[in-house]
Amino acid sequence: MTTATFLKTNPDGRVYMPSRRTVLITEHTLLTPDIVRLTVRDEYIAAHAHAGQFANLYSKNSQHLSPRPFGVAEVSGDEVTFIFAVVGKGTAEFRDMKAGDSIDILGPLGKPFDLTHSGRYLLIAGGLGIPPILRAAQELSARDDAQATALFGYRDEQFANVFIDHYCGGVRTIDNAHGNVINLLENWKNEQGNDTDFSDVTILSCGPLPMMKAVASWSTCYNMTTQLSLEERMGCGYGTCVVCVTPTIDGYKKVCHDGPVFTREELGWK
Repeated sequence: MTTATFLKTNPDGRVYMPSRRTVLITEHTLLTPDIVRLTVRDEYIAAHAHAGQFANLYSKNSQHLSPRPFGVAEVSGDEVTFIFAVVGKGTAEFRDMKAGDSIDILGPLGKPFDLTHSGRYLLIAGGLGIPPILRAAQELSARDDAQATALFGYRDEQFANVFIDHYCGGVRTIDNAHGNVINLLENWKNEQGNDTDFSDVTILSCGPLPMMKAVASWSTCYNMTTQLSLEERMGCGYGTCVVCVTPTIDGYKKVCHDGPVFTREELGWK
């Protein structure tokens, strides 16, 4: 499954995606002093963005050449929401914006999660890996053949629970002081019973690399389909600069173009 699968085509069959464009910020909220929820009006991304895809947001400062890639967290009508942490000058600029301001954007970009399977989904995220998982919960909530449970690991403040509650009835959280998502997974598994068949379970995960490797290892023991959205520092965001490569069983792949979503098997994680 590729990005092009989800984008409009011209009459001649060529893929069409609008170029970088200026959009209106319709909502801007600080969830914590360092975590921002930003909503923009962009009809195209709203119509085409799937869980796991991202968009490039561009600074107004000409000295900040590289865009900031943010995973799509929610879509409502023609509005698209992102949730991100303030980690440098570029994201600090976005933190200081307000509703009514404008910002340049490009997207949707990247390969999304495959949500075509029916059955149970475990949505596992840590920290700022939550936004693409939130979008997955939103998409799955519209399905009659899928049931989702969210397992979130936080460093401290639980900033996303109020949003995931709209889409997913079973939300379980933990913070660094009390364990990790593997503890949540073990608790969930034990509640299912010893003779439970897990072949209908699909795991979607995004977050810190050690967490996702642990999730992949855990899921291998129970034969669960596992998809992982990698978080890598990106340059261009669409496969030109080759900054965000990651090793796979087929050699190095570009996270922004060949991913960010990969299966456990593609990454060779066990």
